[in-house]
Amino acid sequence: MLKETLTALCALDGVSSDEGRVRDYLRALAQAVGAQVQVDPMGNLICRKAGEVSAPDRLMLCAHMDEVGLMVKGCTDEGFVKFETVGGIDSRVLVGKPVWVGPRRVPGVIGLQAIHLTTKKERERAVKEEDLYLDIGADSREEAEALVSPGDLCAFQPDALEFGHGLFKSKAIDDRLGCAVMAELLGEDLPVDVTFVFTVQEEVGTRGAFAAAFSVRPEVCMVLETTTAADLPGVAAHKRVCRVGGGPVISLVDAATLYDRPLFEELRDLAEANGIPWQTKELIAGGNDAKAVQRSRQGVRVCALSAPVRYLHAPTSVVSLSDCEHILSLARLFLHSQAKALKGDG
Repeated sequence: MLKETLTALCALDGVSSDEGRVRDYLRALAQAVGAQVQVDPMGNLICRKAGEVSAPDRLMLCAHMDEVGLMVKGCTDEGFVKFETVGGIDSRVLVGKPVWVGPRRVPGVIGLQAIHLTTKKERERAVKEEDLYLDIGADSREEAEALVSPGDLCAFQPDALEFGHGLFKSKAIDDRLGCAVMAELLGEDLPVDVTFVFTVQEEVGTRGAFAAAFSVRPEVCMVLETTTAADLPGVAAHKRVCRVGGGPVISLVDAATLYDRPLFEELRDLAEANGIPWQTKELIAGGNDAKAVQRSRQGVRVCALSAPVRYLHAPTSVVSLSDCEHILSLARLFLHSQAKALKGDG
């Protein structure tokens, strides 16, 4: 079921600030299982579901709906479309990738001058964003402008596929995986009250999470995410960050957050006691919504479970389905552990 939900979510377009399709899908799932649902002014989807132990708004689970993509800047006289990236994307990975452009989902492909027309010096330098363009099949500026407009967002076309030894590839795994895990938990009988927050605009500065942290006012927040795995040829062992197939990454520190140590230890102990493989980052890198949540109000205790993902922020990323299932299992155990602690407090 988790793989099916992940596949469905990855197929949806949801570049930062245009998360509506993803939100509508998740809102329907939440309403079907009896959650109390609201959408805040930023566009965050906030779903409250009662559990066996009553603790309103104490515990928040968080995952972001948005994905990296492109934004149209304008059209050339020849009918090509110029763009800028939305979120952190390495321009080297863009050449030749198919996209959907704008609300009409105009098909396009990202182009670059053919190798046959470049000099040796040009081939030796890195591809720059300003050298790239979108080819939407238009023959003139007028024809292109009839199809797309400045500000239109462009999403990579989906290409979901299971392959190899339990690997899964698709665009937007970051962070539709976290959304899929939360959707699965929403459908279960919960041991404690949980507020599930599907955030917007994480890829452009964790903006949605900052707003949600003020309205939900949690004491504890778990972020369900993905993180960079550099377990690749030519990368030194100490720079590989984490390994696909090695289990969930339980964050202790990253480039944006120093996580709550007791929560880290709780997750570690739960994993070890239940035979769930786990790892932590071998290189300090990345960041997520925990950054914004932790620093809100008087402060919030935060922890994070992340799936190791190869080729993060690229048109296609790769994750291990066993890592995804282990994240779901460990998140479920965490909810039961939190419920048990609350019963003990009573």
